[in-house]
Amino acid sequence: MAASEEASRPFAGLSDVSIAEDIPVEGDISVPVGPSRRDDEFSTLDEPVKDTIMRDLRAVGNKFIHVLYPKRSSALLRDWDLWGPLLLCVTLALLLQGGAADHEDQGGPQFAEVFVIVWFGSIIITLNSKLLGGTISFFQSLCVLGYCIMPLTVAMVVCRIVLVISSGRVVFAVRLAVVTASFGWSTFASTAFLADSQPPNRKALVVYPVFLFYFVIAWMILTYSPQQ
Repeated sequence: MAASEEASRPFAGLSDVSIAEDIPVEGDISVPVGPSRRDDEFSTLDEPVKDTIMRDLRAVGNKFIHVLYPKRSSALLRDWDLWGPLLLCVTLALLLQGGAADHEDQGGPQFAEVFVIVWFGSIIITLNSKLLGGTISFFQSLCVLGYCIMPLTVAMVVCRIVLVISSGRVVFAVRLAVVTASFGWSTFASTAFLADSQPPNRKALVVYPVFLFYFVIAWMILTYSPQQ
Protein backbone atom coordinates (compact mmCIF):
# COMPACT_ATOMS: atom_id res chain seq x y z
CA MET A 1 0.00 0.00 0.00
CA ALA A 2 2.76 2.42 0.96
CA ALA A 3 4.72 1.45 -2.12
CA SER A 4 1.77 2.23 -4.38
CA GLU A 5 1.26 5.68 -2.79
CA GLU A 6 4.96 6.49 -3.22
CA ALA A 7 4.84 5.40 -6.86
CA SER A 8 1.86 7.69 -7.51
CA ARG A 9 3.85 10.67 -6.21
CA PRO A 10 7.32 10.36 -7.84
CA PHE A 11 8.33 13.96 -7.08
CA ALA A 12 7.01 14.11 -3.54
CA GLY A 13 10.52 13.90 -2.09
CA LEU A 14 11.66 17.03 -3.88
CA SER A 15 9.80 19.22 -1.39
CA ASP A 16 12.48 18.48 1.20
CA VAL A 17 15.29 19.64 -1.09
CA SER A 18 16.74 23.03 -0.13
CA ILE A 19 19.56 25.18 -1.49
CA ALA A 20 22.30 26.15 0.88
CA GLU A 21 22.61 29.85 1.54
CA ASP A 22 26.34 29.87 0.78
CA ILE A 23 25.78 28.66 -2.81
CA PRO A 24 25.19 31.67 -5.07
CA VAL A 25 22.41 31.50 -7.61
CA GLU A 26 23.22 33.45 -10.76
CA GLY A 27 21.57 34.01 -14.13
CA ASP A 28 19.18 36.29 -15.95
CA ILE A 29 15.99 34.88 -17.44
CA SER A 30 14.47 38.19 -18.40
CA VAL A 31 13.43 38.52 -22.06
CA PRO A 32 13.72 41.94 -23.74
CA VAL A 33 10.30 43.12 -24.93
CA GLY A 34 11.36 46.34 -26.66
CA PRO A 35 11.78 46.47 -30.45
CA SER A 36 15.21 45.90 -31.88
CA ARG A 37 17.19 48.70 -33.41
CA ARG A 38 16.83 47.22 -36.92
CA ASP A 39 13.04 47.19 -36.57
CA ASP A 40 13.10 50.83 -35.49
CA GLU A 41 15.02 51.80 -38.60
CA PHE A 42 12.42 50.35 -40.97
CA SER A 43 9.28 51.14 -38.96
CA THR A 44 7.09 53.82 -40.56
CA LEU A 45 4.10 53.57 -38.20
CA ASP A 46 5.14 56.64 -36.22
CA GLU A 47 6.62 58.49 -39.20
CA PRO A 48 4.95 61.74 -40.32
CA VAL A 49 3.08 61.57 -43.61
CA LYS A 50 5.29 64.30 -45.08
CA ASP A 51 8.44 62.26 -44.41
CA THR A 52 6.89 59.18 -45.99
CA ILE A 53 5.90 61.08 -49.14
CA MET A 54 9.32 62.71 -49.45
CA ARG A 55 11.09 59.39 -49.03
CA ASP A 56 8.93 57.82 -51.75
CA LEU A 57 9.57 60.78 -54.07
CA ARG A 58 13.31 60.47 -53.54
CA ALA A 59 13.09 56.75 -54.33
CA VAL A 60 11.21 57.49 -57.56
CA GLY A 61 13.77 60.15 -58.48
CA ASN A 62 16.64 57.74 -57.90
CA LYS A 63 15.02 55.22 -60.24
CA PHE A 64 14.69 57.90 -62.92
CA ILE A 65 18.42 58.52 -62.58
CA HIS A 66 19.07 54.80 -63.01
CA VAL A 67 17.12 54.90 -66.28
CA LEU A 68 19.02 57.97 -67.52
CA TYR A 69 22.33 56.22 -66.78
CA PRO A 70 21.46 52.55 -67.32
CA LYS A 71 23.84 50.00 -65.94
CA ARG A 72 23.54 46.51 -64.60
CA SER A 73 22.39 47.28 -61.11
CA SER A 74 19.97 45.54 -58.77
CA ALA A 75 18.80 48.79 -57.15
CA LEU A 76 15.86 49.22 -59.52
CA LEU A 77 14.86 45.58 -59.04
CA ARG A 78 15.36 45.40 -55.30
CA ASP A 79 13.32 48.49 -54.36
CA TRP A 80 10.59 48.15 -56.97
CA ASP A 81 7.46 50.29 -57.02
CA LEU A 82 4.74 51.19 -59.51
CA TRP A 83 4.35 54.90 -58.70
CA GLY A 84 6.84 55.98 -61.34
CA PRO A 85 5.38 53.82 -64.13
CA LEU A 86 1.88 55.04 -63.27
CA LEU A 87 3.00 58.68 -63.41
CA LEU A 88 4.77 58.17 -66.75
CA CYS A 89 1.83 56.29 -68.24
CA VAL A 90 -0.68 58.95 -67.25
CA THR A 91 1.60 61.74 -68.51
CA LEU A 92 2.15 60.04 -71.85
CA ALA A 93 -1.57 59.35 -72.28
CA LEU A 94 -2.44 62.98 -71.54
CA LEU A 95 0.18 64.28 -73.97
CA LEU A 96 -1.19 62.07 -76.75
CA GLN A 97 -4.66 63.56 -76.38
CA GLY A 98 -6.04 66.19 -78.70
CA GLY A 99 -4.49 64.83 -81.90
CA ALA A 100 -5.96 65.30 -85.36
CA ALA A 101 -6.94 61.65 -85.50
CA ASP A 102 -9.01 62.09 -82.34
CA HIS A 103 -10.73 65.15 -83.78
CA GLU A 104 -11.73 63.40 -87.01
CA ASP A 105 -12.78 60.16 -85.28
CA GLN A 106 -10.12 58.17 -87.11
CA GLY A 107 -9.21 55.95 -84.21
CA GLY A 108 -6.43 58.00 -82.68
CA PRO A 109 -5.05 56.89 -79.32
CA GLN A 110 -7.44 57.78 -76.54
CA PHE A 111 -6.41 57.93 -72.91
CA ALA A 112 -7.74 54.47 -72.11
CA GLU A 113 -6.13 52.97 -75.23
CA VAL A 114 -2.68 54.26 -74.32
CA PHE A 115 -3.17 53.11 -70.74
CA VAL A 116 -4.17 49.60 -71.84
CA ILE A 117 -1.34 49.34 -74.40
CA VAL A 118 1.30 50.27 -71.84
CA TRP A 119 0.11 48.06 -69.00
CA PHE A 120 -1.17 45.13 -71.06
CA GLY A 121 2.07 45.13 -73.08
CA SER A 122 4.14 45.17 -69.89
CA ILE A 123 2.16 42.24 -68.48
CA ILE A 124 2.60 40.21 -71.66
CA ILE A 125 6.36 40.82 -71.68
CA THR A 126 6.57 39.89 -68.00
CA LEU A 127 4.68 36.63 -68.53
CA ASN A 128 6.89 35.83 -71.52
CA SER A 129 9.97 36.40 -69.39
CA LYS A 130 8.67 34.15 -66.62
CA LEU A 131 7.73 31.38 -69.06
CA LEU A 132 11.23 31.49 -70.55
CA GLY A 133 12.75 30.84 -67.13
CA GLY A 134 13.48 34.36 -65.93
CA THR A 135 14.35 34.80 -62.26
CA ILE A 136 12.86 38.27 -61.95
CA SER A 137 9.53 38.64 -60.16
CA PHE A 138 6.32 39.81 -61.81
CA PHE A 139 6.21 43.27 -60.23
CA GLN A 140 9.94 43.83 -60.65
CA SER A 141 9.55 43.38 -64.40
CA LEU A 142 6.58 45.77 -64.49
CA CYS A 143 8.64 48.31 -62.56
CA VAL A 144 11.57 48.13 -65.01
CA LEU A 145 9.42 48.29 -68.14
CA GLY A 146 7.37 51.15 -66.74
CA TYR A 147 10.31 53.29 -65.64
CA CYS A 148 12.06 52.78 -68.98
CA ILE A 149 9.17 54.58 -70.72
CA MET A 150 10.65 57.83 -69.39
CA PRO A 151 12.85 58.57 -72.48
CA LEU A 152 9.79 58.17 -74.74
CA THR A 153 7.75 60.43 -72.47
CA VAL A 154 10.47 63.07 -72.70
CA ALA A 155 10.45 62.63 -76.48
CA MET A 156 6.70 63.25 -76.50
CA VAL A 157 7.19 66.49 -74.58
CA VAL A 158 9.86 67.62 -77.05
CA CYS A 159 7.64 66.75 -80.01
CA ARG A 160 4.74 68.73 -78.60
CA ILE A 161 6.97 71.77 -78.11
CA VAL A 162 8.43 71.47 -81.62
CA LEU A 163 4.99 71.13 -83.19
CA VAL A 164 3.83 74.29 -81.44
CA ILE A 165 6.73 76.27 -82.91
CA SER A 166 6.35 75.17 -86.53
CA SER A 167 5.69 72.26 -88.88
CA GLY A 168 7.28 70.86 -92.02
CA ARG A 169 9.91 68.40 -93.15
CA VAL A 170 12.59 69.83 -90.90
CA VAL A 171 10.34 69.49 -87.88
CA PHE A 172 9.48 65.92 -88.85
CA ALA A 173 13.19 65.11 -89.19
CA VAL A 174 13.81 66.52 -85.71
CA ARG A 175 10.92 64.52 -84.29
CA LEU A 176 12.16 61.38 -86.03
CA ALA A 177 15.64 61.80 -84.58
CA VAL A 178 14.34 62.48 -81.06
CA VAL A 179 11.88 59.58 -81.08
CA THR A 180 14.44 57.16 -82.54
CA ALA A 181 17.02 58.09 -79.91
CA SER A 182 14.45 57.75 -77.13
CA PHE A 183 13.27 54.41 -78.48
CA GLY A 184 16.83 53.09 -78.51
CA TRP A 185 17.47 54.45 -75.02
CA SER A 186 14.33 52.82 -73.58
CA THR A 187 15.15 49.47 -75.17
CA PHE A 188 18.78 49.59 -74.06
CA ALA A 189 17.92 50.61 -70.49
CA SER A 190 15.30 47.89 -70.03
CA THR A 191 17.53 45.15 -71.42
CA ALA A 192 20.41 46.33 -69.23
CA PHE A 193 18.29 45.73 -66.12
CA LEU A 194 16.65 42.52 -67.32
CA ALA A 195 19.66 40.86 -68.96
CA ASP A 196 21.02 39.05 -65.92
CA SER A 197 17.63 37.62 -64.97
CA GLN A 198 17.26 35.55 -68.16
CA PRO A 199 18.91 32.29 -69.28
CA PRO A 200 21.86 33.01 -71.61
CA ASN A 201 20.40 31.04 -74.51
CA ARG A 202 17.00 32.74 -74.36
CA LYS A 203 17.87 36.42 -74.05
CA ALA A 204 16.94 37.14 -77.68
CA LEU A 205 13.44 35.73 -77.10
CA VAL A 206 13.01 38.17 -74.21
CA VAL A 207 14.49 41.23 -75.93
CA TYR A 208 12.33 40.90 -79.06
CA PRO A 209 8.97 41.55 -77.29
CA VAL A 210 10.58 44.46 -75.43
CA PHE A 211 11.69 45.88 -78.78
CA LEU A 212 8.13 45.62 -80.16
CA PHE A 213 6.62 47.12 -77.01
CA TYR A 214 8.67 50.30 -77.14
CA PHE A 215 8.40 50.46 -80.94
CA VAL A 216 4.59 50.66 -80.71
CA ILE A 217 4.83 53.49 -78.19
CA ALA A 218 7.44 55.29 -80.31
CA TRP A 219 5.23 54.93 -83.38
CA MET A 220 2.28 56.53 -81.57
CA ILE A 221 4.50 59.46 -80.60
CA LEU A 222 5.96 59.89 -84.08
CA THR A 223 2.58 59.76 -85.86
CA TYR A 224 0.99 62.23 -83.48
CA SER A 225 -0.23 65.40 -85.16
CA PRO A 226 -1.84 68.31 -83.32
CA GLN A 227 -5.46 69.21 -83.78
CA GLN A 228 -5.88 72.02 -86.28
